[in-house]
Amino acid sequence: MYKIALQMLFGDFGKYIAMIVGIAFATLIMIQQPSIFVGLLTRTYTFINDIGVADIWVMDPGVQFVEEGKPIRDTDLGKVRGIPGVLWAAPLFKGLLSVKLPNGERKTIDLTGIDDATFIGFPTHMVQGRLSDLKKPWAIFMDFEAAQGRLKMTIPGQTEKKILKIGDTLEVNDQRAVIQGFCKSTRNFVLQPKVYTTYSRAVSYAPSNRRYLTYILVKTKPGIDQHAICKLIEERTKLKAFTADDFKSQNLWYWLKNTGIPISFGISVLLGFLVGSAIVGQTFYTFILENIKKYAALKAMGLLNTTLTKMVLLQAVVVGAIGYGVGTLLATLFGLKFHDSVLAFRMPPILLIFSATGILIIITITSLLSIRKVIKIDPAVVFRG
Repeated sequence: MYKIALQMLFGDFGKYIAMIVGIAFATLIMIQQPSIFVGLLTRTYTFINDIGVADIWVMDPGVQFVEEGKPIRDTDLGKVRGIPGVLWAAPLFKGLLSVKLPNGERKTIDLTGIDDATFIGFPTHMVQGRLSDLKKPWAIFMDFEAAQGRLKMTIPGQTEKKILKIGDTLEVNDQRAVIQGFCKSTRNFVLQPKVYTTYSRAVSYAPSNRRYLTYILVKTKPGIDQHAICKLIEERTKLKAFTADDFKSQNLWYWLKNTGIPISFGISVLLGFLVGSAIVGQTFYTFILENIKKYAALKAMGLLNTTLTKMVLLQAVVVGAIGYGVGTLLATLFGLKFHDSVLAFRMPPILLIFSATGILIIITITSLLSIRKVIKIDPAVVFRG
């Protein structure tokens, strides 16, 4: 009987393909959209991940996310270094500045100034150059992907844009900046090109201000309770101190609470589910109606309702499994293509379970409607004209 059920399903090729497409579409949307959503959220704290050596971040109490740097007093660095349990503390400058490219164009960059002596805060992945080159006069390091893309220059009389190279001279706040190397950093939420230099040089590039110190990076001694150190730092400096993990959560929840991102992606997922349900439900129900005489004939031959129910369920499960597989494959291919691009994409295993649950709901509802029709069919219908 199960073979007959599959023959009925595959025999109506048009409706079979339509159901597969509906399930695949719903699966694709239920995986792709949440994956982009998760990818965007992880970019809210990529800067913290890139500086993985710091256990604690110290900042102005008003900072809500890492790109919102509010300068603090330079004297606070000495106070933090003097706290028991602190192994070392390093200054960090972070701010958005205007840069003038060699062709005269102006762009906005995300400038990070790291400790002059230890270079704490620099990304771990070097593409070109040596880290020691940062000690050269006016030296800066630039994110490699930004130099290859967003900071490409248009040269008059040339059709192709020119990429920045080592030795090119820029102007940051009317001061020289010479590219001495390229590094690879993780894309962040604001997507501004990242540039790195020493702390003292970053301060000279920044607009005149009373305060320049944006963050203090702290490493605690082994075995020390980091939350206790945070509390001690806050008591002595009146600043805010987060462990690295807590600061990541702070960034994540800020963007969740203060933007429409969750609502936008939630609506997209819901629409994908509803459209997929409508396509599959209508098509599968129509398929059952067109084959209702065959089910009536089987019923007239003595097949029980339980057997007919299993046949309908088998057809629904086959359609659901194949459609889910196709949709997952398409979502995976999409992720492989765009995961390291401007479009964020991250597909944790939980999303596969989430989408599978959605598809199970679709085929369950569809099956119940169809089974009800099959059970109520009068076997005598097969003998009517």
